[in-house]
Amino acid sequence: MAQRALVLVEGDTTGTGLLYVEAARRLGLHPITLSADPSQYDYEAICVDTGNLDALIRECSHLRATYDIAGITSSLEAYYATIGKLCQYFNLPGPDPTSIERCCEKPAQRQLLAEAGVSIPAFRVSTNATEVESAVAEIGLPVVLKPAVGAGSKGVRLCRNIAEVAEHVSYLLGGKHLWRSSPRILVEEFAQGPQYSIETMGNEIIGIAAADFGPPPHFVLRQFTFPEEFTDEEHSRIADIALSCMRALGVGWGPMNIEFRWTKRGPVVIEVNPRLGGVPTPQLVQLACGVDLVTEHIKLVIGDKCDLRIEHSQTAAARILVPDRDGILDWIDGERGAAVVPGVIEVKLYAKPHMPITRNGDFRDWIGFVIAVSPSRSRTEAILRRAVDSIDWSISPFPNLATRENWRPSEGSIHRGNGCRA
Repeated sequence: MAQRALVLVEGDTTGTGLLYVEAARRLGLHPITLSADPSQYDYEAICVDTGNLDALIRECSHLRATYDIAGITSSLEAYYATIGKLCQYFNLPGPDPTSIERCCEKPAQRQLLAEAGVSIPAFRVSTNATEVESAVAEIGLPVVLKPAVGAGSKGVRLCRNIAEVAEHVSYLLGGKHLWRSSPRILVEEFAQGPQYSIETMGNEIIGIAAADFGPPPHFVLRQFTFPEEFTDEEHSRIADIALSCMRALGVGWGPMNIEFRWTKRGPVVIEVNPRLGGVPTPQLVQLACGVDLVTEHIKLVIGDKCDLRIEHSQTAAARILVPDRDGILDWIDGERGAAVVPGVIEVKLYAKPHMPITRNGDFRDWIGFVIAVSPSRSRTEAILRRAVDSIDWSISPFPNLATRENWRPSEGSIHRGNGCRA
């Protein structure tokens, strides 16, 4: 009998992609990643043009001669529409590709949500500086400028005056931002209020998380806490919003992540992501309530019934480590001390000594995180503070732009502290 395989289109080696590989193995599946750069993976990966649907179909057809392909999926939103098309071609469970494409295209998503009566920020779509200026005049400052297609807060900025608008438009259209499609800028009203994230699987809400960001103008996550407590009335209101988003976008299959802010006029939906929330969301959900979202998603992908029963109730949170300056990382220390704090579940440091640190104002600024869990929110917060206080690092300024790539710190570099405490 042929070995059952789970085909993954792209992924990553340290984040959610690795969680899918590990979960597949626990389910008795052989994970195979199709990638344009298979050298980055330390498990079976096959070189294929993942931007070419026909090439992916040919490779999956070839794999079927050796394996029983139980399912096809990805941890990356950029490939979800392609995944839907592959699943349709091979008659496997999967998302509707047309719905995914509409959902991933931010202006189309917002238009559908608005037509369905879902509260969203006022927005305009622009392709040049003149159109952006006109949109800002209509919406009013402050505004958020972002690419019409993208993820991870890449290219997203809060602009509080016309000078900041002009500066960011120049950045987006001046060749510094990598566009996945034709350049279009979403000009959006800034919805002010605390931000939350609804985690769902199918039509069922698993829970709601609180997201805390670093200082503007960027939106760099600093802490994620799951679950956030709401009154029964508030929770019912949020559940109605989630279901309205699903109906409007046609994305009720599989995992979904809905970001919203609680403003003066109530919940305002910022974005609907037709995928699982990225690391550390899956870990927090599993720690807090016992639901392994990655495993349950794979079960859906291979046609099995998923189990979303809540097993326990705790509060899990992740503190993101973010540097406060650019330069060369001299050293980073304290991982062991943080890991032994009672209640700490995981300490992950991405940065290594001698690495250049260049902040982008998005998820790429992360140099690590700490995850903790306890029966109460206050206790979890205290655990995180104690653990993060034990982690420290030193960053020296770049000597000059010409040598930044090859620079190594010299003796006597200045200790700057960790810069990550909010």
